[in-house]
This record gives sequence, C-alpha cells and structure tokens, in this order.
Amino acid sequence: MSVSNNLSKISRRDLFRVAGRFGMSSTLLAAGGFGGAMSLANLASAAESTYDKRYSKPAKHTLKFGAAGFNAQNLLIERAGALEFARDLESRTDGEIRIEFIGNNQICGQTSCVEKTQQGIVDIYAASTQNSAGGAPYLNVLDYAYMFPGRASQYHFLYSPESQRILREPLEKRHGLKFLFSHCELRGIQLGLGWEDKPTVTKLEQLFGTKNRVTGTQLGRIAMQALNLNPVPVAWEETLDGLKQGLIDGAETWASAVAYANMSPVVSQSVDLKFFCGTEHTSMSASVFDSLEGYLQDAVMESAYWAQTHVQAANEAALVKTVGHSDPQMPGTIFAENNVRNAFLADDQIKMAEEMCSPEFQPQLWEKWRDRLNGWAGGIDTYQEIYDIARQVPKDMKPENVEPRRWWKA
Repeated sequence: MSVSNNLSKISRRDLFRVAGRFGMSSTLLAAGGFGGAMSLANLASAAESTYDKRYSKPAKHTLKFGAAGFNAQNLLIERAGALEFARDLESRTDGEIRIEFIGNNQICGQTSCVEKTQQGIVDIYAASTQNSAGGAPYLNVLDYAYMFPGRASQYHFLYSPESQRILREPLEKRHGLKFLFSHCELRGIQLGLGWEDKPTVTKLEQLFGTKNRVTGTQLGRIAMQALNLNPVPVAWEETLDGLKQGLIDGAETWASAVAYANMSPVVSQSVDLKFFCGTEHTSMSASVFDSLEGYLQDAVMESAYWAQTHVQAANEAALVKTVGHSDPQMPGTIFAENNVRNAFLADDQIKMAEEMCSPEFQPQLWEKWRDRLNGWAGGIDTYQEIYDIARQVPKDMKPENVEPRRWWKA
C-alpha cells in the first residue's frame, strides 16, 4: 500500500517496545499527532515528550477509552477522531483528565464496547452506532432508510441543537450514554471477490438476491430485506473471512470501514447505495460525565465539539486522498492499490431503492420500530423530525461546508 501513514515503517514489535517504556496511550497519542514520516527514534522521542507532559502532575480523573479495533494507524484512514479527542481533552484540562486509550479490540470490540461502558468497565467508547445498537437499541433512530440524503445532512443533524432532543437526551435517559461526536458516511454494499470479473454494478437489480452481511442494527435489516439483499448477521471480525471465502456476496458497510479494516484486498466493488447511516461515534458513560466537576464537563463538551469539526474536515479529505472513494479515483489510494472499483449509482437507481424501502414510501415496514422509537423519545415522530432537519441543507452540499455549531447551546 503506497498510502503514506505515520507508522508504516515501524514494526508492531518496535511499537510495543516504545509502549513498554512510555505506556500505550502516550505512544499512540504521540504517533497520532505526528506530522511527517516517523522513525523508531522519533516515535520514542515523541512518546517520551508526550509521557512527560501527561504525567507532569497527578490527574484528578483517569478515564478508560475502549476504542474497539482502532489504533493510531487505522485512525489515519477512517478519521473517527478518537485520538484527537483524547489528546485535546488532556491538553484542555491541563492533565486533570487523563485518558487511557485502549484500542485494537484489547478491552472491547465493535459490539461489546457499548455494554462495557454501561457496565463501568470502560468510561468512553468508540464504535459504530449500528454495531452498538444491540446494547443501546435507541441508536436505531439513526438508521431509517434514506432519512439522510448525503453526508452533509448527517453532519448538519449532529450539529443541530434539535439533536439534543431527538437523539442525545433519549439515548442518555434510556441507555446511560452521552453521545459526544461521530464520523459520517452512508452505507453501501461492498462486494467480495466473486464480483471481481463481473461488470461494475450500475443497476439496483444486479444486487437483488445477493447475500450480504448485516451489522447489529435492527432497522438496517428492514431496508435490506425490502431491497432483496438477504441480510445475514456476521460479526465484524468475521466479515473479512466471509468475503474471502465467498460465504457472502457482500457486506453492508461504508467505504472507509473497508479501508481501515484491511478488507480492501477481498472487496472488488464498493456500491454506493447510501441507504442508511454509517456513523463511527464516540460516547461516554453519562454517570461518569455527571461525576466530573462542572468546568471539566465543559471541557469534555468543548473537546467533543473540536473533535467533531476535525472529523468533518479530515474524513472528507481522507475519503478522496487515502481511501479512494471518488470518481475518478486518485492513484496510490487504498482502493486503487487493491483494485476496488467504486460503483456510484445514478440518481434514478437511488430513487428506486428509496421507493422500495424507505419509511416515506413503505411506511408499513417500519411501523413497529417507529412506534417503539417514538415512545422512547417521548412521543415525537423520530423519522419525520430527523428527515426534515436533514433537508435543511442542500442535497448536493459539500459535507466540509456544513456550519459547525455547539449542539448543546440553543
């Protein structure tokens, strides 16, 4: 892979040697903040400097951050903001909050991080809302099909003060989680090597009857069944093998997830169906947040806002320059290096999919879950309210042009 990233020339063994001296969190925070090419010597120097700064005085609070399968290397591919948030919060609080960052599935994975946060094993976690929906079913509220026309509308909703009432407050009340920030993409079908020699998908009907991996989202399954995509629950960690061995035709996920999880070698076509959210979010235990002094709570929110603005800009750049999710595709990107073709469907095909599966056109498919989510949110129409907010920005707006707002301030 010719994509440059900070840790490409450093072996896992060397990384652990440095971490053995200065701790994994200091090492990862140092690596994630490095600007240029990194050698073992300058990683060690940066880790030492980071360690000295972080431990210059005792922390008032040490918070465990369970970051599923993320590390400093793959967070440069999918820019989910976890390390930036940790680094900024430590700096903003002058070390009064210290973050123990635990990635690489060492303390929790995509489906278990949410439960371990609820159990108090970790204090903060990063995973997709879809995989977390098993432990926090209200997160399904983001997964109505075609509720968001594009990534700009997703960012606009997360910045909206209305997201407090519709998403964040019900999640906190029902599941004890404080939703901090998220990356935004829309899910498509990532076809395995069985489609390598087939023409690039241009028609929705070419996907009918295929067998595809589905995440923990209950609402995603409704859309997939309506689109004749035969959803099969497969753990994220087992998806790569399933695609490699042809046990499934494809997987519903988003472009940068394919790239960061090293699935690109077994994916031949990335079909941009855009049919529901792909949101790699960071949440915090609400009880832990409530236990912090007021000024530290303010710092958490400001760092979350800063991380959200960082993710908004950085992931849009990485999609084109690192992942290769564009037409034309940039050479040297992960998709280009692994011969992953982008299949960007025409508007009429997206409209056909929308008419087959969205609550707007097929309300009966969604009634049960819609009533449940509406009840949990205090009786509001969750789908319609988010749908309307998502259309406050133009459909073709560039996501990086969405105005950032502090969502907790009206």
